[in-house]
Amino acid sequence: MDGFLLIDKPQGVTSRDVVDDIVKKFNMPKVGHTGSLDPFATGLLVITLGKGTKAGPYLEALEKTYVATLKLGTQTDSGDLTGKVIATSEVFPLFDYYVQETLEMFLGDTMQTPPMHSALKVAGVPLYKLAHEGISIPRESRKIHVHEIKLNELKTDEITFTATVSKGTYMRTLGEDIAKKFGMVGHLISLRRTQVGSFSVNDSSRPETIGVNQVRSVYEGLSFMPQVIITGDLIKDVKDGKPQLLKASDDTVLLVSDKQEVLAVYEKRESGLYFSVRGLF
Repeated sequence: MDGFLLIDKPQGVTSRDVVDDIVKKFNMPKVGHTGSLDPFATGLLVITLGKGTKAGPYLEALEKTYVATLKLGTQTDSGDLTGKVIATSEVFPLFDYYVQETLEMFLGDTMQTPPMHSALKVAGVPLYKLAHEGISIPRESRKIHVHEIKLNELKTDEITFTATVSKGTYMRTLGEDIAKKFGMVGHLISLRRTQVGSFSVNDSSRPETIGVNQVRSVYEGLSFMPQVIITGDLIKDVKDGKPQLLKASDDTVLLVSDKQEVLAVYEKRESGLYFSVRGLF
């Protein structure tokens, strides 16, 4: 029971709810996830089990793809359909080519201010708890990266688009920023995560139907990382965290035994030696 599960999270439940259900279903103490989905959002949630929890940060860092529908003309305090309306605007006529051109303005690196309705912590307190008390505090903008973005469908007051974005991107905020480019306000009325790295929601299962036969090994889950296979006495040395002189073309590598046991992530330092940054066995 060490590895990953691909869950298709339903609407109306939190990512923590899904984790708690898996804990009860499999009677496992070590269960986590790699990137929250808001309760109103659906789609791919990668659950980590046992030793897979150690590898979670590497999956969480992968780019993610979403399909979102932006409702123009109203803005909510949460940025989605669960919040209270705080602003309205006129809805102007839009055309497909203009919308696509505007969406492409968000490609690459941009700065984004995290929303108050988020789990981001300031001084140890999640922002959403402050927001629920009617408190708003200044937040530092941070860099995000939009790899791809395209228009799927345009209606009078709705834009449905697909975006592949970096870790830490708030799609609700991206939706609000897109509406601003058109001189309007807006909020998301639907959001579905379809991919995390190469993992697809098409290969996922609903929480109530998931079974032990659907657990993916840690080796399979980290197959996207450059690997170095080691044997013999080196396996013990790696488990002891000893530096290694490796023949590798990448500065960060996954060390794996000849029996596909995932051992550790090593990074190259200026000395030319690789040092252990995370044990995974």
